[in-house]
Amino acid sequence: MNRIQVNGLTIETDGLANISITDGNIIVNGKLIKGIKNCSNVTIKGNIGTLKVTGNVEIEGNVDGDIDAGGSVSCGDVSGSIDAGGSVHAKNAKQNIDAGGSVHIG
Repeated sequence: MNRIQVNGLTIETDGLANISITDGNIIVNGKLIKGIKNCSNVTIKGNIGTLKVTGNVEIEGNVDGDIDAGGSVSCGDVSGSIDAGGSVHAKNAKQNIDAGGSVHIG
């Protein structure tokens, strides 16, 4: 069981969650979880699989896949690629990083 928090909402999943936060909706592993009012600045606590978000995101954990963000990204280790409209701050990224702003690794 994996427990993650998205803007204070706790979501429990089996294994790593694939999350999409677009159009004010949180979708986890293809299932609509809840609508949220502010998806322009998202905080996720816990390790996740992949992430697609329209705004900025801070991930207090690691990502086992790719991140696609419309804004800036701050996170731990990322096994996949990061595509961000803003800056990227990551502990480590194993694949490509495409950022609209600065990139800080380490």
